Formats: sequence, C-alpha cells, structure tokens
Amino acid sequence: MRIWKTKNGNKIIQVLSGRSNAYLILKDNIVILVDTGKTSAFKTLSKNIESLNVTIDDVSAIILTHTHFDHCQSTKIVKEKSDCQIIVSGSAANSIKNGYSKLSDGTFLTTRLIAKLGRLMGKSKFGYETFKPDIFVNGDYDLNIGNSRIKIIETIGHSVDSVSILVDNEIAIVGDVMFGVFKNSVFPPYSDDIFRMIESWGKLLNTDCRIFLPGHGKEISRNLLQNEYEKYAQKYNVRYKKLLRQ
Repeated sequence: MRIWKTKNGNKIIQVLSGRSNAYLILKDNIVILVDTGKTSAFKTLSKNIESLNVTIDDVSAIILTHTHFDHCQSTKIVKEKSDCQIIVSGSAANSIKNGYSKLSDGTFLTTRLIAKLGRLMGKSKFGYETFKPDIFVNGDYDLNIGNSRIKIIETIGHSVDSVSILVDNEIAIVGDVMFGVFKNSVFPPYSDDIFRMIESWGKLLNTDCRIFLPGHGKEISRNLLQNEYEKYAQKYNVRYKKLLRQ
C-alpha cells in the first residue's frame, strides 16, 4: 500500500487498487475513507485497513468522488459497520435513490462501444445498494474534522457528480476526472463532458496541490497535469487560462 504524508501530518494511504482505487485519510483519531470500491473487493478493503491498526468500524466519514458502481458499491456495508457520515455531491441524489449511476460516455471508439453496451446492461450489472447520504456537497465544502484541512471541490466532467478532495492543499484525491493508467497521459477513457473536465483540470491546477491521486492507476504529478491541460485546452478550444503556480 502506498502512503503519502502532508506537512500538517495527514497520511493518505491507498487501501484498494486494481479495478479501482480507494484511499484512507488518517490523522490522530480521524479516519476518512475516500471511495469504497466494489462489494467483491470489500474483504480486501477491510484487510488492508486492519493492517493499519484501525478497522472499518473506526471510519468517521466516507467521501465519494462520484457514484459509479466501482467507487461506491461497498458504501452501504461500510456505513452499517461504522455508522459514519456519507458525503457526496448533491448532483448524485437521484442516482443514489435508484441505486444506479449512468455510465459515462466513452472518449475513444472502443470505449464508446463499451459504454453503450454497459448502458444496455444497466442496473442489473452496474447497480449498487442504496444508501442515505448525510451531507450533499454543492460547490466547495470545507470538512471540519479535528484539525485536518480537508476541502471538497466540484470537478465535473467525467460525471456530473464528480468531486475532488484537497488534503492540506498539498495532495488532491481526484476520482476519475483524470486517469493514472496510461503513460504520459491523464486523459480518461470515459467522460460525459470533456470541456468541463478540462476546466476541472485547470481548477485543480489553481490549487497548491502537487500530487493528484486518481481513481484508477498511479499518482499524477503536477507537471504532467499542467502539460495535459495545456494540450487539451487548445485541442478542444477550452478557454485557456495561464497558470502561474509551478
């Protein structure tokens, strides 16, 4: 399991990898889980968390980067075991009630075909047990837990309910607004709105974060994101903003 640490003492630990990533934010007695993964990965999630001398029962809050099944399918199980708060974008309210969030559009020919096939399968294949969120985030949201500096911001594009979590304004957990799977690229294979996604990259670059932890793949550096933002802002005629932070 990979571990990152901020100057303020927050630890971010990758507790799931493979099909999708999940991260634990730890400081003092605060335990925050970002995404919960698929139910088939729940045993692995529990085992990895327990190896850190905490348990699922200790989770204070779940923050969902978005509500596609591979990021939220175990949410109800974790809630039942920990009675934690669930924090999610307000744009996910209807999907959560239905227990199914529409799969995003493909950005390449192959993934467009996969997305269409996935939508035909629908809830039966890509659904999840419904759960009741405690906090719906609309816009930016400061999460005041202990003395940790954690901010949730909208980063729409991959999906309408996509958010990112800024930890001490140093490290951002970004869900699927960017991918860490392909060498020298952050461009996701799926996105509902490429223009807004690129704008969200710019929004993230206008923070002081230098490391970006995606929902799939490896960490992304600020330099790589900067290069990708400049490239795709021009390609898709997104209004380019010169970023001064380096």
